[in-house]
Amino acid sequence: MTLTGILAAALTVTGAPAIAADDVRVHTGVLEGARYRVEVPPNWNGKLLLYNHGIYPPGHVPEEIELANRAEAKPVLLGEGYALAASLYSKPIGFSAREAVHDQTALLSWFDRTIGRPAQVLTWGASGGGLNSVLLAERLPHRIDGTLAMCGPLAGGSALFAQALDLGFTVRTLLAPELEVVRIADPGANLSKARQVVAKALESPDGRARLALANAFADVPGWSTAHRPRSTDVAAQIRQQTEFVLAVYDQFSWGAHRADVETQAGGNPTGNTGVDYRDLLARSSERDLVTKAYRDAGLDLGADLAALATASRVKADNAAARWLDRVGTPTGHGHRPVVTLHPIGDGVAPEHERTYGDRVDSGRIRQLFVNRGGHCQHTAAEELTALRVLRDRVESGRWPSTSPERLNAEANRFGPEFRFLYDWLHGEGGTAAPGFRRYHPAPLPRVA
Repeated sequence: MTLTGILAAALTVTGAPAIAADDVRVHTGVLEGARYRVEVPPNWNGKLLLYNHGIYPPGHVPEEIELANRAEAKPVLLGEGYALAASLYSKPIGFSAREAVHDQTALLSWFDRTIGRPAQVLTWGASGGGLNSVLLAERLPHRIDGTLAMCGPLAGGSALFAQALDLGFTVRTLLAPELEVVRIADPGANLSKARQVVAKALESPDGRARLALANAFADVPGWSTAHRPRSTDVAAQIRQQTEFVLAVYDQFSWGAHRADVETQAGGNPTGNTGVDYRDLLARSSERDLVTKAYRDAGLDLGADLAALATASRVKADNAAARWLDRVGTPTGHGHRPVVTLHPIGDGVAPEHERTYGDRVDSGRIRQLFVNRGGHCQHTAAEELTALRVLRDRVESGRWPSTSPERLNAEANRFGPEFRFLYDWLHGEGGTAAPGFRRYHPAPLPRVA
């Protein structure tokens, strides 16, 4: 659909006047090494949406800075009078929590000076940007009025890299002792080897069982398809887990993201000394899949857990661990409202939401889930609906109903162009019905 068509659709959904793209003032530039983009509609309502992008992989930086997770949401928000702003961060690739907070703060100050001080600032983001949004709100409690964190590792950077370490450590111990999981000498070569090892393991029942065990320690669900329900086939579930790991966690476990965070922290920030992997498996949301996979393969799960128990452990550097805790782990403290949104089949485990939510006063948080697989696989209609929950709470001081029935009815008011999803992992596109549902994840097996 063309921009004009989307604007027209936005008019029918929101009642806001459609705005020609040429009428929107676009500001771009560089602040302290960070590119930024700001769009201000002619009917600016005095409110600002400050977007935080996720963790870009090596070699990927978008041509145009993202102002929303779904492009379809932009004209709706501009039509409602919101100004939109985002920084690319001075370090756009890899884990950039420190840079995100600094550069988004600088952009907010630029906005105050150049456009005018907003009457309301909401910050939002997806994936790693969801984490950055809650960190930014904690650092700027008097400037940020509310936060929408979508599909993010909200338990924090320490938990995220601990998950990746447990996954990589298990693969190394049970499948490929030559792999490096910390202090990696050649991340590119190490990652290439890890991918070969994982691909070979997928070919056999024994290999799949051990991959299921590794994946379970990171709480990666056996479901990553946006347009299909979770398979009942054990091998298919492990393949879906592993496809996600190879697309996302590989750089955290064996490659550039692990090497990068160690450079930033001045050492290795996560280890596994004292970790009981038998206990970790008992707390994993995927423990049943592991049990079935080992039974189908005729393998002794107890023997593999014993091998993990006796394997040489990885020791964290204390100063580096403190750095990652300080710059990348939300405390949950504050007084502004927070809304979270997460697919229940997201490889960035929805258990992050439970762990983060337990840190936050229950009166100022609402956690929403959609019944779908895949990372950040919520539609523009669902994201706009979640944003309106936050807006209503900020503006009225009271939470609106967040029952799935009400939220699905709200999302259904948007046309099919706002309900399109492209499943990037499996190359499948299609229209998705609103999928809000009640869901109560367990906490992460290990936080740090």
